[in-house]
Amino acid sequence: MANRNLFTSARGAQAPQTDAINEAGGAAYLRDPRSALALYAVTGCLNGTYYASEQAQLARTLALCAAVPAEFVAKVAIHARQAHMKDMPALLLAHLATRDGAVLEKAFNRVVDNGRMLRNFVQIMRSGVTGRRSLGSRPKRLVQQWLERASTLSVLSASVGTQPSLADVVRMVHPRPVDAGREALYAWLLGRPHAPLVLPPEVQAYECFKADPTGEPPDLPREFLVSLPLAAEQRKAIALRGSWQSIRMNLNTFARQGLFDDEVFTQAIAWRLRDAEAIRKARVFPYQLMVAYQAANGAMPRAITDALHEAMEIATASMPVLPGNVVVAIDVSGSMASPATGWRKGATTRATCVDVAALIAATLKRANPATRIIPFNTGVVRYRPRSRGGVMQQARELAALVGGGTAVSAPIGQLLAEKAKVDLLVVVSDNQSWFDVTPMADGTAAMKGWSKLKAANPGARLACIDLQPYATSQFKDESGDRDVLHVAGFSDAVFGLLADAANAEGAIQWVERIEATPL
Repeated sequence: MANRNLFTSARGAQAPQTDAINEAGGAAYLRDPRSALALYAVTGCLNGTYYASEQAQLARTLALCAAVPAEFVAKVAIHARQAHMKDMPALLLAHLATRDGAVLEKAFNRVVDNGRMLRNFVQIMRSGVTGRRSLGSRPKRLVQQWLERASTLSVLSASVGTQPSLADVVRMVHPRPVDAGREALYAWLLGRPHAPLVLPPEVQAYECFKADPTGEPPDLPREFLVSLPLAAEQRKAIALRGSWQSIRMNLNTFARQGLFDDEVFTQAIAWRLRDAEAIRKARVFPYQLMVAYQAANGAMPRAITDALHEAMEIATASMPVLPGNVVVAIDVSGSMASPATGWRKGATTRATCVDVAALIAATLKRANPATRIIPFNTGVVRYRPRSRGGVMQQARELAALVGGGTAVSAPIGQLLAEKAKVDLLVVVSDNQSWFDVTPMADGTAAMKGWSKLKAANPGARLACIDLQPYATSQFKDESGDRDVLHVAGFSDAVFGLLADAANAEGAIQWVERIEATPL
C-alpha cells in the first residue's frame, strides 16, 4: 500500500509552492513586480517599518520601478497621488525623469497638483537617489510650466516650506514671467528689488498687513499668516476661513492657542467638522478622521471630539453593501502595533497598522451589520463587542486586542472547523505570518486553508488588504476564476474594490484597474 503520509487525498485545489521567505522568517509568495510596486506606492511613506528600514524601502521601490514598464510607473504614481500619498508619487516621477521623459511629461501635472508636491519632486531629484543631482532639461521645463501656470495663491502656498524653498526652485529653473506682476512676484520671493505697486493684489495685501497686523487678516493661506503677531480674534477668523482639511489638521493648534476658550468659536468649528457637504467635497478618508481623533489632546472640547465622531459616521455612510456572508479577519499581532506610515523622527503618526485594520473592519460592519469580525494573532482572539457605538468606538475596541505573533491561517482554520458558509473573506494584515510555519514545497498554511475553504464554498472570494510595504504575501492567485484579490492602502478605493470582488464575477484586479489609468 502506498505511504498515506505522502499520498493522502487532498480536499480542494493544491496550494501553489511558496517561492520566498518573508521579513519575519515565514514561507511566503513573492509578489509580481507590478503588484509589489503598487503596494509600496500606496502604503510606503519612505519611513522605517517594523521589519524594514527606510533605506531598504527606497532601494526596493527603485528596483521595482526598473522591473516594470515606464508607463506602469507613471500610472502607479497617479494612483498613489489620488490616494493622498506625497513622497512616493514624487519618487516615481523622479525615476521617470531619468528613464523616460516623454512618459514623465504625461503624468507630471496629475501628480504635481500643488506646491508641496512640486518641492518634493525637486528635492528628490536633487538628492541624486534616482541617478543624477540636476533636474535636466525636460524636468526643468515642467517645473517652469507649473510655476508659470500657477495662480498667485498657489505660488504663495508653495512658498511655505523649505528644503528646498520655492525661492530655491525659482533660482534653479528661472521661470519666464508672463507680465510685470509675475516678474515682481518672483523678485519678491527671491528677496530682490521689485516694483511694489505691480505686485499681485494678494501680495500687496499681505505686505500691508505684515507692516500693520491689525484689523481683518487678508484672505491668504493660513500657513502664510500664522507666523505674524496675531490677536486671538484674528486667529479665529483665519481658522474659520480655512478648508475642511485645514481645520481637521489644525485642531490641536487651535487648542494650544486657547481659541476653544470661546464657546461660539468652538461650536462654529464643530459645525464645520460635521458639515456633510464639506466632508463630501473634501473627499475625506475615514483614516484621516481617525488620525485627527487620536491626535486630539486632552484639552480638546467635547464638542470637537463629538463632531469628529459624527464626521466619521458621515464619511462612512456611503460604504458599499456587500452581499452574502462576509467575514473580516484582522491581524492584531505585535507587528501591527507599528505606525501605519512608519517611523520618522519628529513626525511619527499615532495611528498604527492595527488601528487602520480595526477601522476597515468597523467601517465594513457599519454598512453590513451581519459582517463577522475575527481578530487573530497566533490564533483566533476572543472578541465580543462591548458597545453599540459608532465606527470610532468599535475600531478602538478592536485595536486594543493587539499583541502576539502572526498566523494568517488562524481565522481560516476557525472557519473550516465551524464548516462556516463564506461568500467573501477579507483579510487585513501586514502579511508577516511566521507562526504557522510550513515546508517551502507545501505552500503557505494560509493558502492551503483557503483552498479547502474554497472547496467547501465554491463561490467564495478572498480579498487580502495589505497595510505595509513588503514584497511577499501569504496568498497567491493562480486560479482561473480570479477568486483572490490583492489590494493595499488606507483610501476609499479599497472599499470600492471590495464591492467589485463581492458583486461581480471575474472582478477587476487592483493592478488591472491601475493599468487602465489613461495617460
